[in-house]
Amino acid sequence: MTDPQRRLGHVVLRVRSLAVSVPFYTQVLGLREVARLDGPERDIVGGELAFLSFGSNHHDLALLQVPQARPADPMCAGLVHVALRIGDDIQTLQAMHERLRAHGVQLAHTRDHEVSQSLYLRDPDGILIELFVDADPALWADRPEAVATVRPLRVDWLG
Repeated sequence: MTDPQRRLGHVVLRVRSLAVSVPFYTQVLGLREVARLDGPERDIVGGELAFLSFGSNHHDLALLQVPQARPADPMCAGLVHVALRIGDDIQTLQAMHERLRAHGVQLAHTRDHEVSQSLYLRDPDGILIELFVDADPALWADRPEAVATVRPLRVDWLG
């Protein structure tokens, strides 16, 4: 039985520089900075924090500045990527692709997961970010195993 009150609340990422990462997540990906934790309280969490939101939650993502952070070893346990839902139609994904190109952001790859279509890119710290749009929910409601679909995204606007 599912509980509609349970869902992923937010993600906190360690970044080397808020001065670099906040503009990437706001100006390029379209989140809005809603708050900073930069006073004496930052000692409790280990550094300065920026809280970002798409607008329907108090925050969807927080960035913790850790200047001495090293890139994660891809062979170690931990985060693989962060997926950000940006809409529910392919036109929204196309508009985001155009926005990324305008900012000079290179795609790592694209995927058609059948239940969603995705653009993958790396943030300034090398963290893999998936930007996706959902397909018709009936696709996975009737066939939950469809979520395991992984194939390249084939659309003419990718060029």
